Amino acid sequence: MWTTHKISEDFYDDNFQLIAIHSGLEDFAMGYAVNLACGLQLSRRKNDLQFDQDLTFSVFDWDDELSDTFWTLMSNKCAVEETITSIGLFQDRTSSRADYLIKERKEVDYFLKVDGVDGPTLVQKIKAINTIPKVVTAYPLETQTLKSKRNLIF
Repeated sequence: MWTTHKISEDFYDDNFQLIAIHSGLEDFAMGYAVNLACGLQLSRRKNDLQFDQDLTFSVFDWDDELSDTFWTLMSNKCAVEETITSIGLFQDRTSSRADYLIKERKEVDYFLKVDGVDGPTLVQKIKAINTIPKVVTAYPLETQTLKSKRNLIF
């Protein structure tokens, strides 16, 4: 007989703040712009966040030991290429589709996850991000309303 073990909901530490960012910038340019505007030192992780063989999301992070704060900038969109097999006269062709880290927030391009920051500092950083020329808007996002917030805990 096999025993089934389940992980309790209390196991996950989801005590973090989340900033949604709308921008058409590439991930490396967004990381650079957020560093410049907010005075952070985000750097690209060696390994991207990967869920399946095809789903990888870029991640930039910084552990600010001085203020005991951990910053993580992650892309919400991932381009997935699929091969469509064809029977008959036409050859196989590839198509591209977008997949999302947080599926219920498809309109958001990037998330800035912040662990250990107070409210006034968060508001200050959001104002700084909104001054970036290619950022359409940035705003705080309530994490309790997200169905797939487990994708943000890694």
